[in-house]
Amino acid sequence: MTYDAILLTSFGGPEAPDEVMPYLERVTAGRGVPRERLEEVSHHYLALGGVSPINEQNRALLAAMKERFPERGIDIPIYWGNRNSAPFFADVVKEMYDSGHRRVLAWVTSAYSSYSGCRQYRENLYQALAENDLVGKMVIDKVRHYFDHPGFLQPVIEDLESKMKAMLSSGLDSSEIEVMFATHSIPNAMGETSGPPSLRETFQQPGGAYAAQHLAAAEIVMDKVHADLAISPLCWQLVYQSRSGSPQVPWLEPDVNDAIRDAHEVGKKGVIVVPIGFVSDHVEVIWDLDNEAQETASGLGLYFARVTTPGRSPAFVDCIADLILERMNGDSPQALSPLGPWPSFCAVGCCPNLRKELNVIAEAK
Repeated sequence: MTYDAILLTSFGGPEAPDEVMPYLERVTAGRGVPRERLEEVSHHYLALGGVSPINEQNRALLAAMKERFPERGIDIPIYWGNRNSAPFFADVVKEMYDSGHRRVLAWVTSAYSSYSGCRQYRENLYQALAENDLVGKMVIDKVRHYFDHPGFLQPVIEDLESKMKAMLSSGLDSSEIEVMFATHSIPNAMGETSGPPSLRETFQQPGGAYAAQHLAAAEIVMDKVHADLAISPLCWQLVYQSRSGSPQVPWLEPDVNDAIRDAHEVGKKGVIVVPIGFVSDHVEVIWDLDNEAQETASGLGLYFARVTTPGRSPAFVDCIADLILERMNGDSPQALSPLGPWPSFCAVGCCPNLRKELNVIAEAK
């Protein structure tokens, strides 16, 4: 399929202290998040100078994509837009159109199926087209989910093996170590309705396609670690972090801090946390894991390590290129789990907006 531009599509974050609260208000608009919770989260950003690392990380990733993509045969312009901070989608869409682009392929910094990680971006991009009177004049398609792409998981595998070797060298036995794959918690209802309607009944565990994709990614990682290090099977689990919703609404559990306490209760002496749900080290990784989770572990006398995210590693940049070439040239998709490769276009009714149905870009025909 022919495209004339690529859009690095991301979440955004504040870049000054006075941007923190307006940013959080945009993120949580209409979701019933108590004001005291926003105040609490604002302190996480203010402790980092009021600046989220995510925008600088996206600038670095954008530069890496622009450097690597021509070597992969991708010679079209690359733009960057955010949901919740500048550069906003509406402004970037207008810029692309004014520069003559009519068919755009959006790659999103979210590897998994959920409303907030997929459909909401598709709503956002449709709204950006509508605000610029470009519906029907400009096409924006979205790249598929890539939770089990080898380039997404390889940096994680390599760093987990490094952290595991270090913890074993400290004197711990593999039976004393718990590996926790951490991702952003979402409301139970959002998890249960994630993924195509035709597949929902096939996911037996809570969390629907969202949890199933994370478990598939984690299993790939652990199988490779066990094989490479030739160690006895490690205990591992999927845990959640960064809950931000109304206290009355049930969200996916267990929380990473509760899981660390439970690991201590059963005699574990070391915890390695793998932020499998994130592509870069933004605030929710740095604060919720490097600060809060580490503090929980240290308070219990546990060894603690946190594995890196893919960031702008060469393998991950090539993963993004692979996904784009799948769509542009029909290259064979790469996927390591039985769930993949995920469909190129989202099904009608996939990851629905449970509050209000809105128009979206790029649905399967």
